[in-house]
Amino acid sequence: MNAVLPAAVTPQRHYSGFTIVELLIAITIVGIVMAASVPASVRFYESMQYRQAIRGVMTTLLSARYEAVNSGKTQDVSINPDTNIIRLNGRTTQLPAAFSIVVHAARELNREGEGVFRFYPEGGSSGGDVEIARPSGSGVKITVDWLVGGVTQEKYVFE
Repeated sequence: MNAVLPAAVTPQRHYSGFTIVELLIAITIVGIVMAASVPASVRFYESMQYRQAIRGVMTTLLSARYEAVNSGKTQDVSINPDTNIIRLNGRTTQLPAAFSIVVHAARELNREGEGVFRFYPEGGSSGGDVEIARPSGSGVKITVDWLVGGVTQEKYVFE
C-alpha cells in the first residue's frame, strides 16, 4: 500500500518583526514630529531667555531701590548697552547678546558708555528707562520713576 501524503504538509515558519514598509512609516512619522517640534522648542527657549532678561533688569533695579532705602546710602545700577551687562554693588548680570538694549538715564551720572540709575535713601531715583528688544523688534520698556523710584514695565515696539 502506498500512502499518499498531501502536498501542503510542509512545516510553517512564523517570522516576528517589522516589515521594511512598517519601519519606513514609523521613521516618516518621527521625522514629521521632529520637524514640527524643533522650531517650537527654539521659540520657547528664546522666549524664556527674553522673560529672564526682563526679570533680571527689573530685579536689579528694585533691589537697588530696596538697598538704598534700607541702608540709607545711595545705590547705583549701571547698564552697558554694548555688552548687555548690568552691575549693582559688584554683582554682575549678563543679558543675552541677541537682545538690543537702549538706556535713557541722567546724563550727569552716566559713565564710559554705561547708563546709570541712582536710587536715593528717601526712595527717589535719578529716573530714566531701559528698552529691551528682541531681534524681531518687539520688546519692553522698563521705566524708573524719578519721584518715587518705582520700576514699571510696558510693551514697546521699536522702530
